[in-house]
Amino acid sequence: MSLPFAINPDLKHLPVYQPGRPIEEVARELNIPAEDIIKLASNENPLGPSRLAVAAMRRALAQANLYPDGNAFYLKQKLAAKLGVTPAHLILGSGSNEVLELIGHALLPGRTAPESAPATGGQRAETSLPEVVVSQYCFAVYPIVTALFGARLVIVPAKNYGHDLDAMLAAITPNTRVVFVANPNNPTGTTVGRADLARFIDALPSHVLLALDEAYIEFLEEHLDLIPDLRDGRRPNVVLLRTFSKIYGLAGLRLGYGIGHPELIAELEKVRQPFNVNAVAQAGALAALDDTAHAQRTKRLNARGLRAYARAFCRLGLEFIPSGANFILVRVGDGQQVFNELQKRGIIVRPMGGYQLGEWIRISVGTPSQNARCLEALKAALSGARDVPAR
Repeated sequence: MSLPFAINPDLKHLPVYQPGRPIEEVARELNIPAEDIIKLASNENPLGPSRLAVAAMRRALAQANLYPDGNAFYLKQKLAAKLGVTPAHLILGSGSNEVLELIGHALLPGRTAPESAPATGGQRAETSLPEVVVSQYCFAVYPIVTALFGARLVIVPAKNYGHDLDAMLAAITPNTRVVFVANPNNPTGTTVGRADLARFIDALPSHVLLALDEAYIEFLEEHLDLIPDLRDGRRPNVVLLRTFSKIYGLAGLRLGYGIGHPELIAELEKVRQPFNVNAVAQAGALAALDDTAHAQRTKRLNARGLRAYARAFCRLGLEFIPSGANFILVRVGDGQQVFNELQKRGIIVRPMGGYQLGEWIRISVGTPSQNARCLEALKAALSGARDVPAR
């Protein structure tokens, strides 16, 4: 049956975002206890949220009948103080994904024509579509946002699975509105060097907004710190995107934020939904900002896990991409088949076919025991996959 109304044609070829499979779903499917399953698919914090955050969220539940603070006054004040900016530099979202969408609302007006456009046949002439420049193997939400607003997606081939910044600069045209760069990049884990990123920003035309996605930035030992420039009013065409999902272990709350020039932030605020950050999330984030020990433990655990995976992959003769995030990409042959074999053994990872990386899987870093179990299962899965004739 066809729907009796028109659907946005830009959605026709747009794939639905596929998140990592939840533990409960896999347990039902395989008829095994949920507690026997390890999920290493969604780059979640294996230490969970901080105890301070959990206690604060429990207290906030007592007032769940009330709407949250729509401007998140206290959270913005604390976050601004931590970052060394003013609250006017900040916008909060339901995950950093929502901030990506707000950028689309503000900068990608789609098929609209200026008032001076000549009319043809009683209708306005259509202007060229706004363009968005991304790298090959970019985060899946960038193409979704681009299509949602009817813009043209320009995909620049990757360099060593990461961003080719020179080629991305060359792809910019007068119609380019936004360039998305993720540092570190998801799903590849590649990073952009400080000097390279600085040169890229210096060469970026002023009419183009750089949306620099720093969801995993806390896992890096060093990176180009652009906050002083934003604080001092420089770089008005740069916005940083960050999240409480990863280092703070609050993925279930859906809370992210953008850092940018106050004039840009004021425009994004116009298209933000009221009460988009719930009261429990605000309470949890406030407390999490105080628990620096939890974040430091998470970072140490992650670095240890990345080293363990790298050593194991070298022993197994598997190609992998050194990662600056809390996951690692490894080439296993038939990624979907190895994913299925691991799932049978109670390990959920992420197949990469949707990113045109069908020979790879992405493994989130877990606790030492989870990592060890995953590696043992991977050895068995690879043996099982190699025993199956290619089809």
